[in-house]
Amino acid sequence: MNITIVADVLGTENNGTTITIKRLINGLVERGHKLTVVSPYKDEQSQNPKYLSVDIRNFGIVHSYIVKNGVELGKPDKETIRNAIEGADIVHIELPFKMGKAAAKICQELDIPFTAGFHCQPENFSSHLGLKNSVLANKCLYLYYRNNFYKQVKHIHCPTQFIADELNKNNYKAKKYAISNGVVPTYKKKDVEKPEEFKDKYLVLFIGRMSKEKRHDLLIKAMKHSKYSDKIQLVFAGCGPLEEKVIKMGSKLKNPPIIGFYTKEELSDIINYCDLYCHPSDIEIEAISCIEALTCGLVPVISNSPRSATRFFAQDERSLFKVGDAKDLAKKIDYWIEHGDEKEQMSDVYIEYAKRFNIDSCIDQMVEMFNEAIEEHKNIKKSK
Repeated sequence: MNITIVADVLGTENNGTTITIKRLINGLVERGHKLTVVSPYKDEQSQNPKYLSVDIRNFGIVHSYIVKNGVELGKPDKETIRNAIEGADIVHIELPFKMGKAAAKICQELDIPFTAGFHCQPENFSSHLGLKNSVLANKCLYLYYRNNFYKQVKHIHCPTQFIADELNKNNYKAKKYAISNGVVPTYKKKDVEKPEEFKDKYLVLFIGRMSKEKRHDLLIKAMKHSKYSDKIQLVFAGCGPLEEKVIKMGSKLKNPPIIGFYTKEELSDIINYCDLYCHPSDIEIEAISCIEALTCGLVPVISNSPRSATRFFAQDERSLFKVGDAKDLAKKIDYWIEHGDEKEQMSDVYIEYAKRFNIDSCIDQMVEMFNEAIEEHKNIKKSK
């Protein structure tokens, strides 16, 4: 089928949204579908997918902060968006921002079916305003997204059942499809020798953008309460606006965190030579990085935050800690250090569990959603 993807955000793979969209694009092309992608990303050589690029929106004095988050939003160039949509069998809109809104309106004008993804949890935005814990602010954002965009959408892709349930709570009427963003084959268990400089260290990995809601600070604080803080080496894979602050906090530890941004091949090796994975984030729609770690057999310690879907990946209480509690986080880390045999057993359990997130299965489910939206649209036209 001819599929158009509309993505306000797309470019360097330094944020989960971009990584997710590119995996979807690649998976659809591999299945023989013809894709047109309208986004800020430029690639004039590619014919499938065909990229139609738009300019980057400028947010004035806060633009540099937004860029530090690995995000550059496209301008809603209606002519370019219309050119991308004309002739499509289905349009998939990734985000509820200006490009997405313009695309939905054009789809309605051209009578072309469209679906949408829900990848931007309100707390991801409100945390930058210091309102992460404001029930009212986040409720208003859910309502704003719904009333200004999603009320037009009949089929919504939700990366987890958790976020589908949140949309139901906030009266989103569309049909929701809980489909993981998927793990690519690069991530698998393999023998990777731990680098010589870390042979005497217990490596605790966290993969995530350096922003407030991810709680790098909590993992650093936990080191003060761990019995094995002298032995533990934190590894932070990611970048973001709080990187300098994280470096400053971590400098007080005996073993300051190792911080870097890595390719997926490099990250797969790092996961495989680390000893434990920690995900202290308060807010997550999915956290595909955690699933990637599980796929490689790395046992996790995850925040039991009620606003995080990641907590559902934990197979028992040994892999959960009390949200925001550095002492309990340290306690759970220490437990796995002291119970290596149990950790080895659970490694196999997590590998088996993570198989359900295989990218091929997830792409097939997305195609099913597209086909269902197309058929429903045809039936509605026939009934008129």
